[in-house]
Amino acid sequence: QVQLVESGGGLVQPGGSLTLSCTGSTYGPIGWFRQAPGKEREGVACISSSDRTSYYADSGMGRFTISRDNSKNTVYLQISNLTPEDTAVYYCAGRSYLCSRDRVAYIRWGQGTQVTVSS
Repeated sequence: QVQLVESGGGLVQPGGSLTLSCTGSTYGPIGWFRQAPGKEREGVACISSSDRTSYYADSGMGRFTISRDNSKNTVYLQISNLTPEDTAVYYCAGRSYLCSRDRVAYIRWGQGTQVTVSS
């Protein structure tokens, strides 16, 4: 039973931008996470049911923008000025109540979308 589906990943040159989408059971707080090769999955951003946003990845400060369109059951993550360090599989996840940067707090996960930043 698929609950969340990510899309929008791909190969991007350094300095470029991407918008990732998360569709499906996007009710409640939705977080974006990423996992680079050999590293733990880390929280990037979260948006609450009331559109309150939180950003967790210090390396992405000012470059990530999370938003949601409830009419389309979609949550977006815009990433600008991409660097090779942003290369990772990006996941969206859902939970109840409040946003959290802790991945174990999330109960619904997508399969992920690969983002590769390379020239």
